[in-house]
Amino acid sequence: MSLKRPPDDGKTPDDKRRKPPPFSSVVRDVMKLQALGHLLEPILEPLVRKVVKEEVEAALKRHLTSMKQTCGKEFHTTELRNLQLQFENSICLPVFTGARIEGEDGSNLRISLVDALTGKVVSTGPESSAKVEIVVLEGDFEEESETWMPEEFKSNIVREREGKKPLLTGDVILYLKDGIGMVGEISYTDNSSWTRSRRFRLGARVVDNFDGVGIREAKTESFIVRDHRGELYKKHHPPSLSDEVWRLEKIGKDGAFHKRLSREKILTVREFLTLLNLDPAKLRSILGTGMSAKMWEVTVEHARTCVLDTTRHVYFPSNSQEPGVVFNAVGQVTGLLSECELMLKTQLLLH
Repeated sequence: MSLKRPPDDGKTPDDKRRKPPPFSSVVRDVMKLQALGHLLEPILEPLVRKVVKEEVEAALKRHLTSMKQTCGKEFHTTELRNLQLQFENSICLPVFTGARIEGEDGSNLRISLVDALTGKVVSTGPESSAKVEIVVLEGDFEEESETWMPEEFKSNIVREREGKKPLLTGDVILYLKDGIGMVGEISYTDNSSWTRSRRFRLGARVVDNFDGVGIREAKTESFIVRDHRGELYKKHHPPSLSDEVWRLEKIGKDGAFHKRLSREKILTVREFLTLLNLDPAKLRSILGTGMSAKMWEVTVEHARTCVLDTTRHVYFPSNSQEPGVVFNAVGQVTGLLSECELMLKTQLLLH
């Protein structure tokens, strides 16, 4: 008889011989490990505690160091002041090439260093003696915004045209004293018609470096700079008594109004004001209908800003019984003179 092969179940003879250990041996192994654990516990526990303690202390030290650095940075930040330069007065307009740039009251332009948070002048510390440079800026630089970056300010500085002199000449460097600086003799050498905005501004920036303390630059309002030829026709604010009459607003040199006044021998501002005070209707008729009511108001208002001298005139009527009338340099009644006693116009009004 042939032997039949048993069905192949995919197992090798070794696999078939390998059987799981009996349950009792497993229990004995576990009991041995437990016994070993009790023996090692006194040795491992102090070691684990030591490692944990060292790790906790290191982590706490890193945390405290980080907190200290952060607090230090915050404290340093709060110590820094927010400083900025500013022009204290406006520029007297119009501005002509070659003419000294002045404040609106005829004085020097003034620059101050202020604390942006309080608005007060910074009169102490190294920044209060900073070196400041005056520069020319584009007229359309930050027209609506009052904040800018230093790079923006620098990019809007206008340089002279090729082959020309420096655009701004004179005392372009000044030093603050107690946070205040006076701009000296400075003037433009070129007009503003060739720039993109057709206008200029003046800017001021600190040249010194104060250990990372940023000081924001200053700028003026924008304005037109005209060639000095236009200064020949410049109006005076205020006019003087000896100025030619065409120095008044709305009266152009050699224009129709100027010629009308000249024919009536009204050549100076003094003569214009005198006739205005004595016979305003006649003066109005001399100028004619070509001068509108609005123009007339502007001219008269400008003329009356004239600073008068102390000259006085006295008129005594033929009847010596009447008091004398006192006039100023342009025909205005200022008082009465009677028996060597002067009664001023204000006193007369009170009576």
